[in-house]
Amino acid sequence: MNDKILEQLEFHKVKALFEGYFQTEQGQAELQNLVPMTDKTKVEQAFAELGDMAELFIASPHFAIGASKDISQSLRRLELDASLNIMEWIEVKKVLQISQDLQHFYGDLENVQVPHLGRLFENIETFPNLQGALLSINDGGFVESFASPELTKIRQQIASHEGQVRQVLQDMLKKHADMLSESLIASRNGRSVLPVKNSYRNKIAGVVHDISSSGQTVYIEPRAVVALNEELSQALADERHEISRILNALSDIVRPHAAAIRNNAWLIGHLDFLRAKFLFMRHNGATIPKLSDQQDIHLLSVRHPLLAEPVANDLHFPSQLTAIVITGPNTGGKTIMLKTLGISQLMAQSGLPILADKGSQVGVFTRIFAEIGDEQSIEQSLSTFSSHMTNTVKILEEADSDSLVLFDELGAGTDPQEGASLAMVILEHLRLTQIKTMATTHYPELKAYGIETAFVENASMEFDTDSLRPTYRFMQGVPGRSNAFEIARRLGLSEVIVKDAESMTDTDSDVNRIIEELERQTLETRKRLDHIKEVEQENLKFNRAVKKLYNEFSHSYDKELEKATKEAQKIVDLALAESEEILKNLHAKSQLKPHEIIEAKGQLKQLAPEAHLKHNKVLKKAKKARAAKVGDDILITAYGQRGTLTNQLKDGRWEAQVGLIKMTLKADEFTLVKAEAESTDRPKAKQVNVVKRTTGKGPKARLDLRGKRYEEAMQELDEFIDQALLNNMAQVDIIHGIGTGVIREGVSKYLRRNKQVKEFGYAPQSAGGSGCTIVTFK
Repeated sequence: MNDKILEQLEFHKVKALFEGYFQTEQGQAELQNLVPMTDKTKVEQAFAELGDMAELFIASPHFAIGASKDISQSLRRLELDASLNIMEWIEVKKVLQISQDLQHFYGDLENVQVPHLGRLFENIETFPNLQGALLSINDGGFVESFASPELTKIRQQIASHEGQVRQVLQDMLKKHADMLSESLIASRNGRSVLPVKNSYRNKIAGVVHDISSSGQTVYIEPRAVVALNEELSQALADERHEISRILNALSDIVRPHAAAIRNNAWLIGHLDFLRAKFLFMRHNGATIPKLSDQQDIHLLSVRHPLLAEPVANDLHFPSQLTAIVITGPNTGGKTIMLKTLGISQLMAQSGLPILADKGSQVGVFTRIFAEIGDEQSIEQSLSTFSSHMTNTVKILEEADSDSLVLFDELGAGTDPQEGASLAMVILEHLRLTQIKTMATTHYPELKAYGIETAFVENASMEFDTDSLRPTYRFMQGVPGRSNAFEIARRLGLSEVIVKDAESMTDTDSDVNRIIEELERQTLETRKRLDHIKEVEQENLKFNRAVKKLYNEFSHSYDKELEKATKEAQKIVDLALAESEEILKNLHAKSQLKPHEIIEAKGQLKQLAPEAHLKHNKVLKKAKKARAAKVGDDILITAYGQRGTLTNQLKDGRWEAQVGLIKMTLKADEFTLVKAEAESTDRPKAKQVNVVKRTTGKGPKARLDLRGKRYEEAMQELDEFIDQALLNNMAQVDIIHGIGTGVIREGVSKYLRRNKQVKEFGYAPQSAGGSGCTIVTFK
């Protein structure tokens, strides 16, 4: 892309519109270096990242990055074995902190898909060790005492010396108060001094450091503190030396990571650049255009970004159309329309959003040329026409079928008849070489050229003859017509004169009437289109309102359903708790065997399986894909116990052999062990800890209750003890930790009530101590 087109269309001013949205200097630098791209893939990538940024703002409307300065020069100095100063370290520290914040932000991001931004976030590295080291420099630029033991020691010495000097001077303030100009301790040349009246300068022995401008006050460092101040100065010098050593050490630590930090800084700046583009797009009603494969241009309600109150216009420049010729008198708007097309293309090919409505489309051109404005060359002694023609010749030599050419007042500056002929020949040459061209002209001869020539279309700018003002409305397909007679008539020119003039140009009256009718039809079409747009906007508002109502209703329904489920769960939990109490009383009063009680518990829990169990959708799909059959090994969800299916009943339930007990189960109360083992391509189900029979010395089984809620822990304990009894285990371990002691106390109460427990107690100190209880059964 040539630099001249960027100057002609004021691309630098357009880029300046984005500057107020940046937070980082790196992002601003990327904007300053931004130029239009000719690679369609790169433009698509830029728009894809901007689209992801829009999605990110939906999930996180207040997304921010944080202010940071450009650290590229600092890192370059670091790589050249130089040490950074404190202010440079503060900026490096900010970049590291922003890097960590962005990575945490991306890690916490939910319910949004941003694949193109994701690659940027994922490439950001974090350096906890470097951040820890740089904590020794606070944000105010002060090197903390904990940066090194030596610095801590030196600052303690400084504090001690300062305290001694202050004490001596305070004593002298009291003792020689009448000799002092002011009752305070002053500072001169880094030394603590006393402001002594000049008449008493020989009464206080010491070193004179300064004299006031009036000569009435002499600043004396008393001899009593000279030695102390010398020691203080030496300690301060030691402090400066130690700080320098610390900064050098930090440089050595950070230097190997300079390249990665530089990459982080670029990624942060690039994210800031994308954020600024989105904020500009949102604030100005801009949009991301589609990219055409065949240089189709369709700009809907396009506006020029540098105009304060631009008029929105539609421009359609399809691939089969080679040239658009904007004809008509110089009444305003033709050049703006030309520049609007050019700047929209430059912005789009730079990856910037354009000021147009959604659905707009642009092409990708390798070069864009423009011949706009009066460029009369004084140095070369060229006339306006010569200057224009020199530029035109250069454009014709360099342009090709992948170029876009913009001509303002083509052929102007010479004899109208000759100028019109040249303009038509130039346009015909561009048409035959299939170079996309938009040109403005006031020559009426080009109207006929636009009508009679294939792949060329006329256009004009609307003019309000009532107010005698241009409306800046672009009318595509309608050639421009002269309004000179009507304007002259309205401005008071004699009707006789106007009619005489009209009679002299009567040959064009039919053409003007046709153009007038085309204008009328175009205005009528535009009004209808505006009405359609209004209806469309109303429909969109109505659609949003309906969606909002639906979401509110759905949310309310979910809340009521959740409330009802919780109430049902409470009823079921209460019933189960009462049944547990009844069973415990039965157990205490009767000689029921353990397995009979466990089976009774299972039957009670089956009374409300829907409320008691949470269904796993993944497991449901897996069981549907692999139907259970007799002989399958199963895992009972409620107990974590293995068994085997023995029979299927008519009502769909299954009979299973679980150890010594036969149980009746529903299909959603167990999972197939074989099916899970065979399905290597499915997601793994949540792991269930299964108590297995073991041989050998020591604990036979173990239950870990650490981190559990009390109710959850007690339920797991009850089921675990049931399993242990089913498997005829002699001894088990229960790990409950120490913590607050609530779960530990609950375990003890449960074991004391259980009639099958022979004894229990804390494990040896080497095996967990009071954080683990060993249980022995009868």
